Amino acid sequence: MCTICRNQIPLTEFTFNEENAIDRIFYGIINVKKASSFLLFTEIGIVKNLIHNLKYKNQKQIGSFIGDWYGQILVENNYLKDIDYIIPVPLHPKKKRKRGYNQVSLFGENLAKHLNTTFLEGVLIKTANTKTQTKKGRINRWQSPKKLYELTDTSILENKNVLLIDDVITTGATMEICAKALQKTRNITIYVCSMAVVL
Repeated sequence: MCTICRNQIPLTEFTFNEENAIDRIFYGIINVKKASSFLLFTEIGIVKNLIHNLKYKNQKQIGSFIGDWYGQILVENNYLKDIDYIIPVPLHPKKKRKRGYNQVSLFGENLAKHLNTTFLEGVLIKTANTKTQTKKGRINRWQSPKKLYELTDTSILENKNVLLIDDVITTGATMEICAKALQKTRNITIYVCSMAVVL
């Protein structure tokens, strides 16, 4: 990406030290230690194009680019220095086979390199191949009879600080469901971040 385009990308400038709009999405819903997001997602703009190309145009390197950029900022500002594992919101196996990759994997791998921690896939899994949760109301999601996300192993996450990551936060629906699955682990501390957020 050229310097001109990079300078036009809107950053949230949210930190992991001060309260921000991402924190407020989860207040009273799930117990998240801290939440943040890197980029501002709008219906028209560079960020939407980046995420669209990452998810649907096989441009996996965009995940690496965003993860590397955000990771540098996190380290420079001494954020998230005690994270034990970075865990991505998983895709259902059918969707992953169709797309060929999880769009947040390279984002997470690059964050892990900068934060000197472990990127951990496979411990949180998606059990139902459903449509997006973002357009459902919270009541409908709570009443869903299916457990959309489950842990394959809770012992590995006991007494750990975990960073849950996704591509875009809109209502916070997906993060909420995943965090509730993670909270079945004893004494886990959950942080949340995404590449972008819709505000």
